[in-house]
Amino acid sequence: MIYDSFLQTRKQLALLIDPDKHTDESLRSISQSAENEKVDYIFVGGSLVSTSTEHSVSIIKEIYSGPVILFPGNACQVAGNADAILFLSLISGRNAEFLIGNHVVSAPIIKQSNLEAIPTGYMLIDCGGATSVEYMSNTRPIPYNKPDIAVATALAGELLGLKALYLEGGSGANTIVNPITIAQIKKHCSIPLIVGGGIRTIDTLKQVYDAGADIAVIGTIIEKDPTLLAAMKAVTNNY
Repeated sequence: MIYDSFLQTRKQLALLIDPDKHTDESLRSISQSAENEKVDYIFVGGSLVSTSTEHSVSIIKEIYSGPVILFPGNACQVAGNADAILFLSLISGRNAEFLIGNHVVSAPIIKQSNLEAIPTGYMLIDCGGATSVEYMSNTRPIPYNKPDIAVATALAGELLGLKALYLEGGSGANTIVNPITIAQIKKHCSIPLIVGGGIRTIDTLKQVYDAGADIAVIGTIIEKDPTLLAAMKAVTNNY
């Protein structure tokens, strides 16, 4: 099971691919880079995906041999040819559609597929600037300097039975999630901690890992500078 790999003690790196930002050719190129560097996971999805998720997953899986995991922005992004899906509940917000509504729509489809569903508490953290997730979900992020609220939210998710936590600064975030927040959640919660948003340099990647993230997610920066992927995977391997 893919979730079992989340429980490994070593740090892991995930590459987030938004299908709308790629042609078939660029998708093959970035998938080849992920395969060459042995990236631990490829996450596929975005806030608003107009291209076929299934088609994108098919191209990725032609080249990349690791787990391809859906990171859906809505119920329309479910593709049965992926390996797993982060069954995301936006626990930092109060919009019922993203807490349970989309889940009701997609649950029968996921149940009939071979997808491994990983119940994940998705927490949007204010890292400067409005993000696509904030706009599309119509929810406010947890303030950057309120780790107590973030910890209480994460604990609630764990007690509700969620199997992973995903702290997100949002695509193109000005900075990474507050390392104090990451550290406090890691201290109080026992389920895998995934952190993404604002990781653009080796230094910020190290900060996220040092604070306690089990899995770091990168995306936007690799689209701009694919050569950074090898360096970031090398850093991950040294933890």
